[in-house]
Amino acid sequence: MLHRVELEQKRLADYRPIAGKEVIAEIRALAKPLQGARVVHINATDFGGGVAEMLVTLVPLMRDVGLDAEWQVIEGEDEFFNVTKACHNGLQGMDIPFTEGMKAIWQRYNEINAARFEGEYDFVVVHDPQPAGLLHYHGREGPENVKGHWAWRCHIDTSHPNPAYWDFFAPYIAGYEACIFTMEQYVGPGVASENLHLAIITPTIDPLSPKNAPMAKDRAREIVARFGVDVNRPLITQVSRFDPWKDPLGVIDAYRIVKERMPEVQLAMVGSMASDDPEGWYYLDKTIRHAGEDDDIHILHNFHGVGALEVGAFQTASDVVVQKSTREGFGLVVTEALWKGKPVVGGNAGGIPLQVIDGQTGFLVDSVEECGEKSLYLLQHPEEAVRMGAAAREHVRRNFLTTRHLADYLRLFADLAT
Repeated sequence: MLHRVELEQKRLADYRPIAGKEVIAEIRALAKPLQGARVVHINATDFGGGVAEMLVTLVPLMRDVGLDAEWQVIEGEDEFFNVTKACHNGLQGMDIPFTEGMKAIWQRYNEINAARFEGEYDFVVVHDPQPAGLLHYHGREGPENVKGHWAWRCHIDTSHPNPAYWDFFAPYIAGYEACIFTMEQYVGPGVASENLHLAIITPTIDPLSPKNAPMAKDRAREIVARFGVDVNRPLITQVSRFDPWKDPLGVIDAYRIVKERMPEVQLAMVGSMASDDPEGWYYLDKTIRHAGEDDDIHILHNFHGVGALEVGAFQTASDVVVQKSTREGFGLVVTEALWKGKPVVGGNAGGIPLQVIDGQTGFLVDSVEECGEKSLYLLQHPEEAVRMGAAAREHVRRNFLTTRHLADYLRLFADLAT
């Protein structure tokens, strides 16, 4: 059987002071006709990355409103996750080869995991390319093997995929009853059809998680200081995986532009090394080499003891938060920073413009030079940064909290069951 993730209990009522009583009442009403429905979310890892962070809250809240929900994780060796990382990049348009051997590895592990999938569910949500073949292999003995409603949830931008990858994945995706994308612009070629339920659900953050719960500025500064940061000097931070789409080298170059005008500035690059991202170590090494001997650049990850609490502390203690992505699914790290009242200097890509309203909740940038200039502007105009930060927090409260996410899924389940 697939690995079932153990989860702590969460209560929807605890979110009432933040989301408002009207939102909570709406969720209760949406959940009422779905009482007892069996739901399973399946993805590739229970740690690292936005999908895992969302499921750790979403699944317990589904349980709290009366659904029989759980979270399962597929298994695979390095050869599989090396291929799926290439699939992730290829589906986002990277020009990289997709060999018959790579295809065979993906197919073999999906077949293995499909054989391990047990139980009957009313709703099965399969997340991202790694396990996208589960439905196909689970039902290969005949349609009678497939119970319930199956949805594929794509967290990446497949609007302009590498054709070699899309042509391979399209037949597997076509078997699902529903597909869920972050934005309409991300929907892959030919996905929309009369026989497919297409849903648009933007990701969200949990405002009560250790990373996002309120933290006093002094407490945040104390935590950040443990990692060698001088809390009495300006700090720019990017929180992200070490990934080419996050442009870690460009972040360093933008910081260097700022440093020419403000020599006291520091840079923190904080990431997590996820089990399904072996390529991350390669880009971490590239980032370290690009930083060189600059002691004011702090490159940190979970193997340094940086967990959710520490990430929250860096976001809280920073003077400027950047997210210089060149391609982006949504960018929950942007949401997290905005929730902490920090204007974000973000790449004009993916879901970032949904969150960073240029000139209001932060700045959108298209180059290293712009990133450096806007970061310097916020450092030199702290009162403007505070004003924009207040608008940023309210923007997240209205649009990107986990309560809205829960409501979206309940609506989807109700539509599929009709």
